[in-house]
Order: sequence, then C-alpha cells, then structure tokens
Amino acid sequence: MQIFKNKVILITGANRGIGQSFVKALLNSEARKIYVTCRDLKKMPAFDADRIVPLQLDITDDKQVAMTAITASDTEILINNAGTLSPGNMLQGNLSGMENDLKVNYFGTIKMMRAFAPILIKNKPSLLINIVSIAAYSPLPSIAGYAASKAALYSATQSVRIELAKKDVSVYAVNPGAIDTDMNKGSDWNMPDPDSIAIKILESIALGKLDIVPDDMGQGMYAAWRDEPAKLSKIFSDLYHGENYAI
Repeated sequence: MQIFKNKVILITGANRGIGQSFVKALLNSEARKIYVTCRDLKKMPAFDADRIVPLQLDITDDKQVAMTAITASDTEILINNAGTLSPGNMLQGNLSGMENDLKVNYFGTIKMMRAFAPILIKNKPSLLINIVSIAAYSPLPSIAGYAASKAALYSATQSVRIELAKKDVSVYAVNPGAIDTDMNKGSDWNMPDPDSIAIKILESIALGKLDIVPDDMGQGMYAAWRDEPAKLSKIFSDLYHGENYAI
C-alpha cells in the first residue's frame, strides 16, 4: 500500500482495538512516523518501533487537542478512531452516557477535524479518515445514544468532505459492523478480528473508496439499508427483540 509509505500519520485511540491494529498495519506499510494517542499512556502498548511517537490525548479536551496539533504539525494522514459506547435505549437509558457518547464520538472528533484541517491543507495531498459505524444508518436500540452520535458523525464527515474537496484533502468515512474488540466484549456474534479489518480498511483507502464498509456483517446491513432503509430497521428490531433475522 504505497499510499502510506513514508507518510506521517496520527491515530487517536491507538491503544486498543482497530486503532492498535492500524498501527501494526501501517508500520508494515512503511509509514515514516506514526503518532499514537490515547487518554492514558500507561495503557499504550509498547510498539517496538522508533517510528512511533506516543502522545497523551483526550479528544474532548480543548487544550490537549491544541497541543497535539502543535506537536504533530507534520501530520499528513489523520485517523480519527477514538470513541466510546454507553449501553442503553433512547427512552430509558442513562442520559449522561448518551451525552458522553456525543461528547466523545461527535464533538471530540469535530474538535480534531477543526484543529487538523489547516495542518492537512498545509501538508497536502493528505487524508482524513473517520471511523464511524454501520449503526449510523439505523440504530440498534440497546446502544441508541452511541448510534445517534455516530449518525451525527457520519453527517459531519460528509460535510467536511465537501468543505475540503477543493483543498486536496480526501475525507473517508468508515462504517464497520461489529468487530471483535473490547467495545464488543461479551457479544456472541461471529465477529472478525480487528487486524484483518484494519488491513481491509487501509486497502480500500488505497483504492480511493471514500465510503467504506469493511466487514461482511456491515456489508449485509448496508445493502439492506441501500435497498430500503426500513429493511435495516427491521434487522435491528429483530436483534433487539431477540428474533431471528436474515441479511
């Protein structure tokens, strides 16, 4: 994947899940430097490479975002991967959890895009990659706040794509289904591992696909939504009520 060779890349939420898998895949793709961020650097894996630069970053913290933009001003590819998930339905779920999902997944990512847009324009041609979710198309009620935050992020990503289209910054939206990460721990779904999904995402980016659904489950759900949005809503309804469903 020559598109990543010798590039300077920043990945938020790089300490686990798809974020950690991105780091490994990009090291194999000969990235020149990779800024890896998370809220607590004690939880950052010890990536055995001198091309790795760990940075403490809470994407909801204005000062930390601004400081990261100064430190990583040579960034050419930004991967907004950091996110959170609070369980709960819309009518009875904990509102503080829903607010936190919006604070992190939506507003936190917007803060990163605002801080790094001038950097990416300066370092063009460049890439901005937002990890969203298949739930952006139709929410599973048991994670309604998370789904709403991802729907908002998907809309924002499309908007920023238009804003940066004439500035040589390509904006990608990645909408995975359920992946075998800590976020989905305890699920009995048949989920792909994050290492294989990270590679598929990077391969799709290298091909210039701006909207990416990297896994079979997500592809099935996306196909249902594309055919008729109510079909995807039915799938989520069946999942929520414990009924069988078919993609």
